[in-house]
Amino acid sequence: MAWPYASGPRHIGHVAGFGVPSDIFARYHRLKGNDVLMVSGTDEHGTPVMVAADREGVSPRELADRFNQLIREDLRKLGLSYDLFTRTTTRNHYRVVQDVFRTLYDKGYLIERTTMGAFSPTTGKTLPDRYIEGTCPICGYPHARGDQCDNCGNQLDPVDLIDPHSTIDGSTPEFRETTHLFLDLPVFGDQLRTWIEAQTHWRPNVRNFALGLVRDLKPRAMTRDIDWGVPVPVEGYPEDTKRIYVWFDAVIGYLSAAVEWAHNRGTEDAWRDWWQNPESRHYYFMGKDNIVFHAVIWPAMLLGYGEGGEIGADRGPLQLPYDIASSEYLTMEGKKFSASRGAPILVRDFLERYDPDPLRYYLAAAGPETQDTDFTWAEFVRRNNDELLANWGNLVNRTLVNAYRNFGEVPEPGELTDADRTLLAAVEEGFRLVGDQIEQARFKAAIGEAMRLSSVANQYVAEQAPWALVKEDRERAATVLYVALRAVDSLKTLFTPFLPFSSQTVHELLGYEGFIAGPLEFREESEEDGSTHVVLTGDYDAWIGDWAPSDLRPGLKLLEPRPLFKKLDPSIADVELRRMGLDEDAA
Repeated sequence: MAWPYASGPRHIGHVAGFGVPSDIFARYHRLKGNDVLMVSGTDEHGTPVMVAADREGVSPRELADRFNQLIREDLRKLGLSYDLFTRTTTRNHYRVVQDVFRTLYDKGYLIERTTMGAFSPTTGKTLPDRYIEGTCPICGYPHARGDQCDNCGNQLDPVDLIDPHSTIDGSTPEFRETTHLFLDLPVFGDQLRTWIEAQTHWRPNVRNFALGLVRDLKPRAMTRDIDWGVPVPVEGYPEDTKRIYVWFDAVIGYLSAAVEWAHNRGTEDAWRDWWQNPESRHYYFMGKDNIVFHAVIWPAMLLGYGEGGEIGADRGPLQLPYDIASSEYLTMEGKKFSASRGAPILVRDFLERYDPDPLRYYLAAAGPETQDTDFTWAEFVRRNNDELLANWGNLVNRTLVNAYRNFGEVPEPGELTDADRTLLAAVEEGFRLVGDQIEQARFKAAIGEAMRLSSVANQYVAEQAPWALVKEDRERAATVLYVALRAVDSLKTLFTPFLPFSSQTVHELLGYEGFIAGPLEFREESEEDGSTHVVLTGDYDAWIGDWAPSDLRPGLKLLEPRPLFKKLDPSIADVELRRMGLDEDAA
């Protein structure tokens, strides 16, 4: 999954793209018994971090340290089950990045060119492409960035823009002659086009956009005129004036994190099972503004690296992406999420007032999976109350309350009726239906199917009315509640990838021990030179979940039920809008 910048706290638009979808996918495959390696970390180099550090009067390293801690704490609270969430300022990462860079250079894929670089007249420092906006010279879009026009999809250079300006302070950039090393993307054009055309399982928005990009490939600068980043391992590129481009550095994080994960486990070569094994499948989760890096630039780097270099060590080529699950944009009350453009909802602020599962549910059920989506507080409250609480929460509560009060344990069933068998069969089939959708990264359809099955179970409970039946036919009431509890037990598993916290609660209320979705943890890891850093990880091998229908055992002692979800007052929507300074008229 894409690496979040350590230039500030992350908002829910960020985790709608890189966070929640990747965790749904990883948790599902762990339940299936598949081997999973989910890695990411904070992206701590480049001008975004430098700009934020200058604004606060601290060093880039100090700023990165602070936001690395804040971001990993937020992601832990949201329940993102990383095998390793690390950072790009580790010595391990520097070593891997420099190996890839030097290998591409030695093979002739990094070529030196003199170009016009953009500098801020205010600070004298370089301005990155993405901090420059202007009018696109091709389609006339007034908010094109210095690297790409989001409207027509064409790659650009800042000097190409009409009326360019800095998004930091509005000043007009100064263009000066400077020398950089460029990745020779056109050399890989035919290979990339053939490869992308074969990826028919990609989301159409990703595949079509990527094919558009490879039609007009240009060499792209992979060094920058800055003093914060991975040093360039080529003579003539001094550390005090030149560093590796942050996006060259960041995408290599997927590889370097796997190398670090293997080292932390004491199995130095274990990363090769993921990167040099043709049977491994690599899935990338991100927002659509990162497609160019993951569908074009990173694959070109991998193709160029081949089996060479110190890290690869002639053990086979590194694997190309299998799928790039890129989402569209999440807007807020009609406004684009952006810390610089206003209207962000920070993950930390959100989780201080609301539980994580309702947010995860909203982002899965109503997020920007294949088209731009607007987050509104009114819709968040409605989905929490009318769907999550009224459907799944209601099923769990009334089933467990009646079973606990009347039996105190999972009751012994009598002979099953057609209605009983029909419900159990429908829920059992849900493991195939929901699983198929998750495997195709269709999370909206997957959670919709799980909620449909919850409705079917609710209808069964309403029709059988065990609260009334227990007074007339206790044996039949026991059977109905047993069937309902088995349905709840199965649905608990179906919901686990999406709603891990509440699923763990159901797991415990049903009398089970252990974790189907357990706690995540921070660990301090050491590098060869004795330096340390903290990572987010978890002991997932100890989790006992299984992507299979319930085999609930009669006699299992039930715990006293408690509500899974909180009902939210509709007035919360107005309160939140006022908190953000977005009243009804402004929205």
